[in-house]
Amino acid sequence: MLERFKVPKKDEVRISHESLHLVVKAIFENLGNSSEDAEEAADVLAMTDLRGVETHGVSNMLRSYIDQYTSGQVNPDPRWSIEKETPAIAVVNADRGLGVVLGRRAMDIAIEKAKTVGVGIVTMNNGAHLGAVGHFSMYAAQQGMVGMCATSAGRGVLPTFGSEGRFGTNPISIAAPAGTEAPLLFDAATSQIAGNKFSLARRVGSDLLGGWIADDLGNPIMDETEVPEDYGGLLPIGGTRENGSHKGYGFLMMVEVLAAMLSGSVPGMFDEELFESGYKHYFAAYNIESFTDLELFKRNMDEMLQKLRSTPPAPGQARVLYPGLAEFEEELDRRANGIPLHVEVVEWFKNISEEMSVPSLEIL
Repeated sequence: MLERFKVPKKDEVRISHESLHLVVKAIFENLGNSSEDAEEAADVLAMTDLRGVETHGVSNMLRSYIDQYTSGQVNPDPRWSIEKETPAIAVVNADRGLGVVLGRRAMDIAIEKAKTVGVGIVTMNNGAHLGAVGHFSMYAAQQGMVGMCATSAGRGVLPTFGSEGRFGTNPISIAAPAGTEAPLLFDAATSQIAGNKFSLARRVGSDLLGGWIADDLGNPIMDETEVPEDYGGLLPIGGTRENGSHKGYGFLMMVEVLAAMLSGSVPGMFDEELFESGYKHYFAAYNIESFTDLELFKRNMDEMLQKLRSTPPAPGQARVLYPGLAEFEEELDRRANGIPLHVEVVEWFKNISEEMSVPSLEIL
């Protein structure tokens, strides 16, 4: 994540991973989730913060989830079901269940199918927010699979040359295990930035860079600009046609096909309201042993990843990273030294803990 979105040292409060997990679980139970479901949600959010993905950790998402539960948009006791199934695929109706609760179960189905037939794919309709899609890809990678995950919802991102939003940020992720190297984990919105970075930027007092958003007429804003009040006007990856926004536009559409269309649903651009047909998700697991020897795969991954990080850096740059390495290092640091939360987030936790009569965060 860019430095401009990170918590400034002067506003940083360190919290232990264990304390954060305990409090988040208690909050989800207070919202009507079972202990098992609350544990699942806390696992996803706490791990997301451990990896330094603040856009989808507790700072932004927990208060949003509370609003969605209390407004009735999200079902705390979903009776999810499989609508269609073959040896390789399944289509799941989430019954408005939150993705951070049900995502691992969907990937479990994909993994079991991949163990049998080599590849397992699960799509999910009628769902709610999935959180960091990379979490579920990594879950598959930890079980000897190549994992893939994507989600479709919303309409705040413009198509190239467009003046009205037609897409969500439509993130997509892929993860693969290695031997001695940190696993590969690519997780990115297919818009220039994730929409949740709006709230991060506001919290830390940072502006948005040129080429990230457009004005009300759809013209890309090429100068640094303040964060707009309303989420929307995001540009596809590339920003402008000259810089390749048509490629980002294509990735946005790819996620709609995989997550929305293949789940038997429709993209958010069809809906009168975002929650009319819910969020749509895509989970895939590729059983490496069905394709090649797992240990050979890991050795080859190690060699590739080592080659990448040993690439001579350009002038002024410290080193070359590969996707997942920074998150791996961040997790090691945060497990040892605590998770840095913004003082505003810690104050919010204090208030919600008192309101819900749940444990308070323990500050390190």
